[in-house]
Amino acid sequence: MRSLITGRRPLLAAVLPALAAPALLPTGALAQGATFPNRPIRLVVAFAAGGNSDTMSRLIQPRLSEFLGQPVVVENRAGAGGALAAGQVAGAPADGHTLFFDAASFIIAQFIHRNLPFDYEKDFQPVGMVAEVPYILAVTTGTGIRDLKGYLEQARIARDGMSFGSPGVGNTGHLAGALLAHRSGTKMEHIPYRGGAEVARDLAAGTLPSGYLSLNSLSPVLESGKARAIALTSGTRMGIESVPTIAESGFPGFDLTSWNAIFCRTGTPEPIRRKLEEAVNFATQDAEVRQRLAAMGATAVPADADRLAARLVSERVLVQNLMRDTGISFG
Repeated sequence: MRSLITGRRPLLAAVLPALAAPALLPTGALAQGATFPNRPIRLVVAFAAGGNSDTMSRLIQPRLSEFLGQPVVVENRAGAGGALAAGQVAGAPADGHTLFFDAASFIIAQFIHRNLPFDYEKDFQPVGMVAEVPYILAVTTGTGIRDLKGYLEQARIARDGMSFGSPGVGNTGHLAGALLAHRSGTKMEHIPYRGGAEVARDLAAGTLPSGYLSLNSLSPVLESGKARAIALTSGTRMGIESVPTIAESGFPGFDLTSWNAIFCRTGTPEPIRRKLEEAVNFATQDAEVRQRLAAMGATAVPADADRLAARLVSERVLVQNLMRDTGISFG
């Protein structure tokens, strides 16, 4: 399985300390929360303008500004698998006025960037989740595969196993393919692309037998009939209700979902962090925002900073176990 995945460097880390309840904080800290924010807020996005994550950040931007009473300025700092954006936030004051908008790749960063002047796990605290984005296992229609059972049968028969594409090393699709290969005992080769649109292009052309990508990237080729969705990587059906999950197709507990979330600097006063959490909730509960997220194949979820912190811990463990059990490398 060591050849299962090789490629460029990805991203991620996590595990954030549990924080004291606002009621236990000193009066001075509570006052900070009451006066926050007192100037525009920078939302540093770890992705280039125009992509799904950037679109999502700009979708919630006006609602965040409305709730906080200050302008929220989106700054794109793409590059180095999100490390450039993370460094911008890690070097800013821990006062809540500079925030980090990242994706599930946040978990992988610590396994790739080992010589950075900051620590993903120690230098960031969760503000809250914005949305979840299920990945879809799709095949080119030329394979004749109609479901996950048939997919795995072909993988076992083929001398070189089954190739699958994803939007880059270390993303959710990459992990899902590696985990399915491990749990099914089949040989699969990961082919990293620079984005979901490129995976969809090769699926449509029939030059790539399978791929994991978001609904937003996959929809055009599904509608053209050149690709078929056979399974969802999420624990429950999301995005395409007619498509079964990998979990219900013979692999109980299989649950890998991409997400986008907002983080602040560790040391940000708790009342400020909680106010930011409320702002994210306000933004994602807006009916228009939810509709537009759904159109992107994303599902708005409660911000819930504590739940996000716990999720970071569990997903970090999942990645560590996957690296141990399969020999997968992100370097």
